[in-house]
Amino acid sequence: MVKTRRGAWLTIVVLITTSVAWLGLYVSRRNVEPAQAESKPTKLTESESGSGSGVDSITMSEVLDLAVATRQNMASTLNDYEGRFIKQEVDKNGVLGGVSEILVKVQTRLRDETNKAPKRVYLKFTAPENVKGREVIWGEDLYDGKMAVHEVGLLLGLKTLWLDPEGILAMQGQRYPISEIGLVKLTEKLIERGEKDRDNPDITVSMTSDQSLEDVEAQLIQVRRSKPSGMEDDFSLAEIIFDPDRQLILGYRSFGWPEQAEDDPPLLESYLYRDVKTNVGLTDKDFDTTNPEYNFPAF
Repeated sequence: MVKTRRGAWLTIVVLITTSVAWLGLYVSRRNVEPAQAESKPTKLTESESGSGSGVDSITMSEVLDLAVATRQNMASTLNDYEGRFIKQEVDKNGVLGGVSEILVKVQTRLRDETNKAPKRVYLKFTAPENVKGREVIWGEDLYDGKMAVHEVGLLLGLKTLWLDPEGILAMQGQRYPISEIGLVKLTEKLIERGEKDRDNPDITVSMTSDQSLEDVEAQLIQVRRSKPSGMEDDFSLAEIIFDPDRQLILGYRSFGWPEQAEDDPPLLESYLYRDVKTNVGLTDKDFDTTNPEYNFPAF
């Protein structure tokens, strides 16, 4: 009887693990239709904003100065935040995933005097429908660095899965590991990338003011290349959405090079934060699988 039960349990575990491998952790490949091999640019100025006013030419150095000042301001003001994270990206295999919407809670590394506090993340997927309800908790100081994953579905929802955040299962269909999610890391990566183009004559930059991202007044910074750079993370157009009142970079999109000059550039990555509330007082309970507001299985 013991051997029979043990065998049945092992079968369930294998089914769960295999299913996760096919689904991916963040964006299921089932969301990608053949017609979605490319995506048209979605400009803030056209689809998410009012008419806007005032388009100014600025330099790449000015963009970098703004990003550096934003990061410095975060160091003294951003302990934690929650909001909606809307994401779409090409994975390491060149496949464009579908759009995911995720409720996110983050405790930043900047919440103590050292600016080296352990980062913590809670995610709950709200779209697409086939992963709605998926939950993830990860923290540098939690669960031996493993990700706690509550999957959806009859078999997948039976057990909390503990995954290596940079392992094959966790990175299935992903461009970056969970440790790189968040407003602080987004700003740091933009600084890192931008430094490569600080004095690049092939770069032109514009800033459009009086934009609106839902109820947030924002500025749209657009960075254009006149020709391919040949570097990693190359793009023809990049867009940065900046909230000047709170000094937060709320979004980034980049587009590759079209095969034909008349084609729209293909989307490479899009990260957008909405309904962001800062310094809400997140506690250990917000990153605990036993939180009664969450649905992690008890075993």
